[in-house]
Amino acid sequence: MEATELVLQTMREAGEPLNAGKIADLSGLDRKVVDKAMKDLKATGAIVSPVRCKWEPAEK
Repeated sequence: MEATELVLQTMREAGEPLNAGKIADLSGLDRKVVDKAMKDLKATGAIVSPVRCKWEPAEK
């Protein structure tokens, strides 16, 4: 599974907005990998930030 897909899956399973550190903890990915995946997801509009510094999937 690609890192961006795993980040999105982790966000969906959590059911609440998460920061990058929490996503890294829950997914088992390295924090740098999560940061890059989130940057790509932000650029495509796949994730949104309802709360400062926390993100969730846009299709919620």
